[in-house]
Amino acid sequence: MNALQQEYHDALSGMQGRDILVIGDMVADIYLDGRISRISREAPVLVLEQAGEKVVAGGAANVVNNIATLGGKVHAVGLVGADKSADGLREILAANGADVRGLIADDSRPTISKTRIIAGGRATVSQQIVRIDRESKAPMAPAVEAELRAYIKSILPTVEGVVISDYGSGTVTEGLQSLLIDYCQAKGIPSIVDSRYAVRRFHGIGYVKQNDAEIAAAKGVLVTRGELGMVLVEHGAVHEIPVSDKSEVFDVSGAGDTCVAAVILALAAGVAPATAARLSNIASGIAVRKLGTSTVSVRELAEAIEKLREEYTSK
Repeated sequence: MNALQQEYHDALSGMQGRDILVIGDMVADIYLDGRISRISREAPVLVLEQAGEKVVAGGAANVVNNIATLGGKVHAVGLVGADKSADGLREILAANGADVRGLIADDSRPTISKTRIIAGGRATVSQQIVRIDRESKAPMAPAVEAELRAYIKSILPTVEGVVISDYGSGTVTEGLQSLLIDYCQAKGIPSIVDSRYAVRRFHGIGYVKQNDAEIAAAKGVLVTRGELGMVLVEHGAVHEIPVSDKSEVFDVSGAGDTCVAAVILALAAGVAPATAARLSNIASGIAVRKLGTSTVSVRELAEAIEKLREEYTSK
């Protein structure tokens, strides 16, 4: 085993059991599978007979799920409704060992959900024909924010890393953001934000994960570039990280969440940022070879590291 492979193995070992807080927009990805029956008499549209329904953790919930399956101890913090989608998210996350006490229910709003209608038949390939999004645009109620704040304060003394996963749905208020960033700065705890629309507002965060050209003025920026790999900008140093596995890419959904999960666990374990980014690149390479939003396990990551060692040895 060469020095780099040993470093990866040591990092993976150190990641186990790290205590991570994830706050953000928890999303229920719902897949309704339908079999094409006929054309409707009411309009020129397909009539589908529902054949199945599946709820998958999306948004910040997928980061939680990936941290759990990679061996971390993770606290899910966010806003949900008092509905079936919230029940589904709690069940999925708890099944992987995540702490879901921080999923605070507000019965005046729905859980954020993205429902995809999948149509197929005996002689046709199943495909998505429409997506229905559901969420409240109303600001978070002060009482609910106070409940989230109280929960966060109760677990912060044990936390070794913080992830802010902001999809623009209002879970991460200015007050909660300041509480977390100030705490991480004061205690020297690693933190990372993945923000779809407002990354520049998170001043003082440790690292920023972006998948486009928007680079914030932060201590470190990790840019995911799809088939081009990643770039880590850290204290003026630039680390170009090529794709670790050039096997066929099936689906990039959620690969960024896998990246964030691996990075924060590694940073919490004291791993050098460049090594953490390279390890997350390997984990993301596993995720993109799976269909739909998915997770990566400790075993899968260990096997990928071993595969790299074998390829290195054969050269």
